[in-house]
Amino acid sequence: MTIGRLQDAKAGYPGRAPAAATRGGRSRRRLALRRDRLTYWAFLAPALLYLVAFFAYPVVRNVLISFQNYSITSLYTGAAPFAGLSNYRAIFDSGLFGGIVVTTAIFTVCSMAGQFVIGLGLAVFFSRRFPLNGVIRALLLLPWLLPMVASTTVWRWLLDQDSGALNRTLGALHVTAGTTPWLASPHLALVSVILVNIWVGIPFNMVILYGGLKEIPEELYEAAALDGTGPVSRFRYITWPLLRPVTGVVVVLGFVYTVKVIDIILVLTGGGPANGSLTLAVQSYKLSFENFAFGQGAAMSNVLIVIALIFAVIYLRINKQAFQSS
Repeated sequence: MTIGRLQDAKAGYPGRAPAAATRGGRSRRRLALRRDRLTYWAFLAPALLYLVAFFAYPVVRNVLISFQNYSITSLYTGAAPFAGLSNYRAIFDSGLFGGIVVTTAIFTVCSMAGQFVIGLGLAVFFSRRFPLNGVIRALLLLPWLLPMVASTTVWRWLLDQDSGALNRTLGALHVTAGTTPWLASPHLALVSVILVNIWVGIPFNMVILYGGLKEIPEELYEAAALDGTGPVSRFRYITWPLLRPVTGVVVVLGFVYTVKVIDIILVLTGGGPANGSLTLAVQSYKLSFENFAFGQGAAMSNVLIVIALIFAVIYLRINKQAFQSS
């Protein structure tokens, strides 16, 4: 019997030795899987803690404040009575909300269009090799690297109606007869903040789109050139379709950044004159830190968050469908 069992075990038939080996192998696999899971969560935990501490908690707290009568007294006493939807009704019925939404839309669309078109043009230009390419490209990053308040203060001096360098230059060239109220006119103030925001956002668009252009294989352009395809057709049928994923990232991030711009508008115009450059983000700031109506300010910022999320979801879905269809 003993000799038969040993022969069976050697032949591969089930017995005590193979079963023990199988159980040992399963135990080692379970331990290895458990170790891999612990390693996975150990690396993921810092990112999750960061998101909870600096994103999830502020958003949840902001939503709670929007349903409370939270004033400056609440900062000391902690008492903030429940207000229901009164904060949302207050901002919707204030008489300013419609105009602020229109101003925000104009500011966002014009800024994004200018930043994207100029950034794409510069990215295409710098994708070719020529002397001092890297140096000039690095210099164009300065608007993005400079402190926003400092650069915007310089722009405020340049656009000053009485002593601004722009009006002096235009007057010396006899382009304008008098001084132009770049920051004192309700219409020109919005144009001015849009132009400054375009100046600030061009480097970001250029860098991201430039990286996307460098990922397109050169063989495609060489084959198209051999077929006699012109530069416009090459851009239309090669560059633009292959750049679409990067374009989606640029548009979504550009919208999220532009719709919440505060510092440029506050330094240049403060939202005026006559609320001509007042946006949702600036109004949220004013309600919270000038009027100390923290509940209404939180409600306004929540409206802004919802608008940004809706835009991001719709645009990404449209972009995904267009990419799949192509």
